[in-house]
Amino acid sequence: MTQSLEARPPLGRLGRVAAHAASWPWWVQVTLVYIAARLVSACIFMAAALQQGVNPWFPPAPDYWNFITIWDGRWYAEAANNGYPSVLPLNASGNVAENSWAFYALFPYLGRALGAITGLATLPALTAIAMVAGLVAAMVVYKLFRDYAGRRTALWGVVFFSTFPVSPVLQVPYAESLNLLLLAGSLLLVVRRKYLAAMPVVLLMCLSRPTGLPFAAMAGLLLLQHLWQRFGRPPRQAAVPTELSVPAVGPVPPAPTVPTFRELASLAALVVVSAAGALAWPAIAWAATGDPLAYTKTETVWRGDDLVPFKPWFDTGQMLFGPVLGILAPFVFVAAFAALMLSKPVRALGTELRLWCTCYMGYLLVFLHPQTSTFRMLLPLFPLALSAAWLSRSRAYRGTVVLMFVLLQIVWIVWLWAWAPLPGGGDYPP
Repeated sequence: MTQSLEARPPLGRLGRVAAHAASWPWWVQVTLVYIAARLVSACIFMAAALQQGVNPWFPPAPDYWNFITIWDGRWYAEAANNGYPSVLPLNASGNVAENSWAFYALFPYLGRALGAITGLATLPALTAIAMVAGLVAAMVVYKLFRDYAGRRTALWGVVFFSTFPVSPVLQVPYAESLNLLLLAGSLLLVVRRKYLAAMPVVLLMCLSRPTGLPFAAMAGLLLLQHLWQRFGRPPRQAAVPTELSVPAVGPVPPAPTVPTFRELASLAALVVVSAAGALAWPAIAWAATGDPLAYTKTETVWRGDDLVPFKPWFDTGQMLFGPVLGILAPFVFVAAFAALMLSKPVRALGTELRLWCTCYMGYLLVFLHPQTSTFRMLLPLFPLALSAAWLSRSRAYRGTVVLMFVLLQIVWIVWLWAWAPLPGGGDYPP
């Protein structure tokens, strides 16, 4: 009995520290969560760097800052330093070779501007932008989640977002963190029906990574839904639940209010702007090279064949599961994702976020060549982190999720980020 009583004061002090931390401003809490997550990822990077052998970029066992600049980071630095080619380079077979048109310009040009202002070299400038953008993205994600959940649940959603197995990409010179910042900001403005304010953010997002097309599809479907609300059957009115009164799997979303004519017109304009933004980068590549398919030809270089919608999923399915099960695998995947979208925790996200997740996954199914980079491309599905936080309020459950995410970060970094030559040459990209 004496030992158990003596063991209680430290636990009590921890509880008081936790209670005190809970009273801190939300942005302090989000900042600490995000920085802690990135420090954990940095430790994994450093441990993996010690084991890095011969590679195409630098001597074995590089330091942390060199190790995180490999893969696409070098392509973004190439775009920042030398711009984009006016003539598409060709390989020995006469086909388009790998070149920087596959990498959207906003991120590298911001790196160039920061380098010119501060004197930083390109890769450190890009790394700094990625780190700051990732932190601000976590704050915007929190504000977005707070429109649907209480403070604690929203913060846990940010914890899941910050520790996701591929979240280490948010601290390397890749455009993901900048794109997620702009995407989260666009979604927050759309959720709050500030469609005109969303337009410049969406246009910048469309110049950071290829997320403009699914966003335009989401905005278009949302417009149709709003038109039905306005001119079809009026929606039922429902009380907005509080977090204390809702079940563990998330609140039932309130019935949406009928959009005004001004909101409908603003949303229609956002659809047009989003569609134009989605086509902007391919159009810029066309104007600069004179080839209307310059972007598509460049993008498909890495997959090794022409762009045929849906086909790569069946090819990959057959490669992994055989000729029969491989044909069925994409259908099973679609059915599983549909069941996820219809689950109660995801339905609680509301129309806008569910439409985004559905349209983005549809975009991946149509255009993506599934490979090891696919894991990284799942980050824009970040609203599902809030659904995961809703699944249970148990600290054991939430802590286990974070632990599993960190363990999977180790797998992702050691398996995909660290370079090891395959028997046929090259390596799987992260």
